[in-house]
Parts: sequence; structure tokens; C-alpha cells
Amino acid sequence: MDGPRQLIDRVSAFLFARARLAAPLLGMIAACGFEPLHWWPLTLLGLAGLVGLIAAAPTLRRAALLGWLWGVGHFCLGNNWIATAFTYQAAMPEWLGWIAVFALSLFLAIYPALAAAVAWRFRASPAALVPAFAASWIISEWLRSWLFSGFAWNPLGVVLLGGFDGQGLAMLARWTGTYGLSGVAALIGGAVWAAATQWQRPSAKVLALLIACALSPMLVTGRIAPPVGTLAYTLIQPGIPQQDIDNPAKFEEQFARTARLTAPREPGQRRLVLWPESGIPDYLREGYPRYFYEENTYAADPRVARARIARVVGPGSALLTGTVDLDIRREQVLGARNVVSVIDDAGAIRASYAKAHLVPYGEYLPMRPLLEPMGLSRLVPGSIDFQPGPGPRTLQLGPWGKAAIQICYEIVFSGQVVDAAHRPSYIFNPSNDGWFGAWGPPQHLAQARLRAVEEGLPVLRATTNGISAVIDADGIVRGHLPRDIAGRLDGMVPPAHLPTLFARTGNMLPLALAAILLVLSLVAMRRRQG
Repeated sequence: MDGPRQLIDRVSAFLFARARLAAPLLGMIAACGFEPLHWWPLTLLGLAGLVGLIAAAPTLRRAALLGWLWGVGHFCLGNNWIATAFTYQAAMPEWLGWIAVFALSLFLAIYPALAAAVAWRFRASPAALVPAFAASWIISEWLRSWLFSGFAWNPLGVVLLGGFDGQGLAMLARWTGTYGLSGVAALIGGAVWAAATQWQRPSAKVLALLIACALSPMLVTGRIAPPVGTLAYTLIQPGIPQQDIDNPAKFEEQFARTARLTAPREPGQRRLVLWPESGIPDYLREGYPRYFYEENTYAADPRVARARIARVVGPGSALLTGTVDLDIRREQVLGARNVVSVIDDAGAIRASYAKAHLVPYGEYLPMRPLLEPMGLSRLVPGSIDFQPGPGPRTLQLGPWGKAAIQICYEIVFSGQVVDAAHRPSYIFNPSNDGWFGAWGPPQHLAQARLRAVEEGLPVLRATTNGISAVIDADGIVRGHLPRDIAGRLDGMVPPAHLPTLFARTGNMLPLALAAILLVLSLVAMRRRQG
């Protein structure tokens, strides 16, 4: 019977002999650490396998290829929810969704390929390779967050979150940021490979002990006492099935359901009422051509629409709700904006925020003149593209606090969610996650939790059909509503912490960490050569 050393050697030999098949399999294994599975030890094993493949690659080109194949498997499994979105768009066939998942993965895999290529340069020793791998991963994820408009979904660091009642290693994000936390995950994965392959050395046993100690926060459970806030909230999840959300025949029924859930339980209580993205079908702003109100909504007059909203939320309350604003000139619609409007108890619009990070192929169709004749369309119904807003801003709402708004997908962009010069007291993240099947909503929630930890701010998520949640400034979920139910959450908005180090410096921190790790790798290389 083989001992641990022989077993590791056999597994390594098998992987290296079939590296092109092993790489995508290891990438898929690593993706099992994301929600809803959250099998985070598999992520570390998948990373360890990738480091082993890089170390054994004979050329830089081979290392990059293996990193790319790893990324294809990783992103195909992790982003499988994208295929579900195509089931709600009648203009395109459902099978096209799986092609979209694969095609996107072919592109996103470039970033692990870059990380693998850089790390391969430091393959001379584990002490050089592992820090270089972590550093290159930090840089590649940071690049992925903004190049070509960015797609920051599922950073590695998110697997280090604990359960709803704990932080896990994600507590480090207040200092490292999410991309730095991903570097920590890559560092641990590389250390697992180093310890396994060098097990005969005493230093490997010490390294294994250090790995166990580093991962111990992932095993800690138990709810920390809830912080006490001063602003009451009512958060609504209307439970609207995605196939009904754009059906005009059901608009009034949907509003009535939301209104019933919203009714105040303490008359005259000052509270913040939170409705999701796509919360109401009415156009709330005045000044559009009359036919827009009459043909698209039930409350034809925007003043009537706002007045009935004010009656629903009650005296002393303010509503934050998702809706749509139009850009109209000479009675022609030039574009639309996905917005959150703040309606006070008199029915007036107190403030609004327009979404800045739009979803390509969801809210706008890139290269429309080329793609539209081919039969491609947006996943959101309609032919008018949404226009981006100016970016993070803080809405000063007087007795209802200072709100930062991040609509749906915007919340996944680390370091881009808060106006640091005007620090808010909470982040409101309305969303419509009904597009995203079983995997997308819990992944979205996990990334919102990371924003809470990074910024030291509570995050309140209201979604159409789940998962809605109240997250405190430590990233702990204080209340949630699961998918496919209608309900409400009531309580006090958790208080904010003082600005974290990351909140003050942003993504300079993870990039500085990457630079330090690269310096350590260079030092290890020189010692090896000396």
C-alpha cells in the first residue's frame, strides 16, 4: 500500500502526463469553492494543482497554455448561471446561452494564462514560485476588473468568506482588499503544493502547520452579537417570477403585492423602505411625451404614481426603489437609465442615482450595428440601450441617512462602490437576480458581503426574487430571504465602522501587496542562484 509520499508522486505523475486534460479539470475543481457549493478546500487543491503544472512546464508558452486551459474550466463552471439568462429572452435560442458561457470563458481564461506565464519565470524554487504566483494572480484579477469594461465576477478571495454567521479569512479584506485576498488564496494554494511535494523536508511539515493555522478562521462558527443601529428599515422581496416581471398584464398585481408587504406596522414610524431593481413599472419623472405614461404604465400621471407610492410607505418613511428614467429629445427616446429614485412621504423625488457599470449584452448591445443584423439582442427586453451614470456618489437623505447606491452587478467591483470623499452610512444594492438561476444569486450575495468587509459599511440588498439580505459592516448576514419567496425584513440599519485601510487607499493596497510578493520572489531567486 502506498504511503502519502508515493500517493502524491503518483497523482503528480498522472497530472503532468495528461496536463492538457488535467488543467481544465483542476480549474473546475477550484470553481467548486464558489457559492452555492462553497467547497473552499477544493479551490485550494485546484490552485495547488495549477502551481504544480506551472512548475513542471518546459516552456513559458506551455505554462501559459496550461493556465489558459485551467481558466476555461474554472470560468465555465463558475459562470454557468449566465446560460440561464438566455431562457428569459425569446429573441434568442436557449442553447446560445451555453455557447455564451464557453465563449466568455475562452476570453476570461487569458487572465490565469497571464498569471501562469509570469509565475513560470520564478519556477527555480518553491520559495520563488509561490509568492510570484500569488502576486501575478492579484495583478491579473485587478486587470480583469477594468479591462474592456471589466468582469470582476467571482474573484478567488470570495471562497475565503465564512458562512452567514462568520467572516472566515475575509476579515483580511479590510486591509488587503478583495484582489489581495485572492492573492492570499493563491498563496495558500501554492503553499499546499510546496508542502505536498517537499514533504520529506522538515520545513514542509512546518509549512503544513502554518497552512492549518492560517485556515483555522474558516472553521470558526458562531454569531457575533448584532450591532445596534438607529435607523429603521423595511426591506421588500416581492417574489416576482422572472418570466412575469416584464409582463404589462401583471404590473398592477405586482405593485399590489409589493404594497401589501410594505404596509407600516408602526404608524408614523420613521423608516427606510427598500424595493428592488425593477421595483415598479411606472415612469416617475415628469416631462415625457404623454403616450409614454399611457402606453407603458397603469398610473399614467407620474404625480399620481408617486402619490400612491407615498400612501403605501406612509408618513415618516422614504422609499428607495429601482425604476427607469428616459433620455428624450424632441419626443424621441435616445436612451434609458437604470436608476434608483428616492421618494419621500410627500411623493416628491428627493434624489436619484443612475447605474454606472452596465452589463454588456444585458443592458446594452456592444457593436450593435454589427451584431443586431446577425440576430443577436440584449438579454433585457427592448431595443433601446441603457446609458451609464457618472459613478459612485452619496445621496444625502437627511433623517434617512447617507446612502451609497450600487445597482445589481455594480456591487462586484472592488474599490469602485463608494465616493470616498463623501462617506455614506450604508450601501443599498437593489437587484434583479431572477435571471441567474441557482448559482448566480448566492455568488452575488457573497461578493456584496466582501464589499461590506472592505469598506466597513453595511450593505442592504433588495431583490425581486431572492436572495435579499441585510449585511453588517463585518460582512455577517443579519437577515435574509431565500429565493422564490415573497417577504420582508424589518430591523435597524447596522452601523458603519470607521473607514477601513482599504476604504482610505483602495486598490493601491493589493497592488502594493503584489509588489512585495514579487520582491520576495526575486530575493528567493537570487539566493537560489547564489
